Amino acid sequence: MSGKALNIGDTFPNFQANTSEGKVDFYDWMGDSWAILFSHPADYTPVCTTELGRVAALIPEFRKRGVKPIALSCDTVESHKGWIEDIKSFAKLDSFDYPIIADDKRELALKLNMLDKDELNAEGIPLTCRAVFIVDEKKKLRLSILYPATTGRNFDEILRVIDSLQLTQTKSVATPADWKQGGNCMVLPTVKAEEVPQLFPSGIETVEVPSGKHYLRITPQP
Repeated sequence: MSGKALNIGDTFPNFQANTSEGKVDFYDWMGDSWAILFSHPADYTPVCTTELGRVAALIPEFRKRGVKPIALSCDTVESHKGWIEDIKSFAKLDSFDYPIIADDKRELALKLNMLDKDELNAEGIPLTCRAVFIVDEKKKLRLSILYPATTGRNFDEILRVIDSLQLTQTKSVATPADWKQGGNCMVLPTVKAEEVPQLFPSGIETVEVPSGKHYLRITPQP
């Protein structure tokens, strides 16, 4: 039986698991960092190999943001360790610096609702979908995305989302469509006009629209 669906803002459940780097307690492993947990249908599969190689290459970018990556695949630790050598070869990596969870019994996939009922293995057992969970330092779920097994993830977009989440957590702004680090932001509708000079010393631009409502307020990234 699958676990309860997680909503943004929920406390992400703790778990213990065997990984390619030994046994981990998720909360202890996170410490005071953020985490990204991303699941994979199986070891020795083509799309997963490209994804794990891409994340390994982006480790400096995740570290810069205080985020620890951890992967999950429905195979054993020994299988993961052999697969990592293929990933390193394919992605031209000198090292592979994050753990892969061994979920060969599908226990965590069930707990976190990560099974793709349309994608089955040779035994007819559902594979995990390509789930992404971003968890903040308070162990709250900040973002979840589910991709089908046949679609690889865009990790540049995931880094962009992390930048947005970390910026908007402390500043009274939201990030608009296609925003990137350093781009203009939108002032939150909850910010009163008299608060603007203190919160946004660089000033804001209010865009005039036919409705006459002054809700489109743009400011340089704080």
